[in-house]
Amino acid sequence: MADVALTDEQRDELVSLVVRGMARGEASEIQQGLADAGLLLVKGPVIMPTPAGTELVGSMLRLPDDAPERERIMATFHRFLPVNRQLRDLCTAWQMRPDGSVNDHSDENYDADIRDRLDDIDDAVGPLIKRFGEDIPGMDAYRGRLTEALEKLDDGDDAWLASPLCDSYHTVWMHLHQQLLLTIGMSRKEDEELEERLVSGA
Repeated sequence: MADVALTDEQRDELVSLVVRGMARGEASEIQQGLADAGLLLVKGPVIMPTPAGTELVGSMLRLPDDAPERERIMATFHRFLPVNRQLRDLCTAWQMRPDGSVNDHSDENYDADIRDRLDDIDDAVGPLIKRFGEDIPGMDAYRGRLTEALEKLDDGDDAWLASPLCDSYHTVWMHLHQQLLLTIGMSRKEDEELEERLVSGA
């Protein structure tokens, strides 16, 4: 698929779909063109990348092994993964209470404690995004998207922390994480194993 010729608009749209994983709604003209090329699948209201589309984006974004910025990016990525674990644990606590019951958000103190922990996580990831942005085009945009999700959460809509149906804090974080994996050429399995080693100190 390396010889596929795409316009800038098609390239940006394909990268966005691969990073997001899917989109909902009627396919645009650009998306339909990508589908006709076998890079996207349009199934009713759902639009998702095909394996060929994902492979092409991977080849577009992946840094060469000898790229001078790779070492800096990997060093920052090693700092990112423990923070990523903190966010995953926090989202679990947001959805489920320690006794295994669903968090219905009726306990304001419980939710406030989680929101305070989210501030610590957000403070930690901000400088990391800035460092990634020095080497990865477009990465800086995630800072604003995360801040927007926090603002909407604080406006009283609980969905903006972890709902998959909007650009919630967790959803944007997943997009950030996925773009990093595509850039460094790491699989999810390798990523999870590395995170576990970093968190456990192994």
